[in-house]
Amino acid sequence: MQKNRQLKLIWDFRGPDAEPIAKHHEIHLKEYFQIESKEHFGIGIETLSEMHSIAYVIVLETEMKTVRDALKPHRGVVHAVKD
Repeated sequence: MQKNRQLKLIWDFRGPDAEPIAKHHEIHLKEYFQIESKEHFGIGIETLSEMHSIAYVIVLETEMKTVRDALKPHRGVVHAVKD
């Protein structure tokens, strides 16, 4: 495990209301990180198609298990490695 690796935790939303649901989920992600005073490196949404949007948060790998267990993302990917 690389100490400074960043992971992008992702929640997938599908269907005609995917984008507004992802935007709503983004609000809750921001609230969680503010309430818990946890560090993140980006929270946002991406519209991948008319029927598929994602909400995401980027965290250090060392924080992943805590965030994963609390928020239950659908998947995660390596985002970056910081020197």
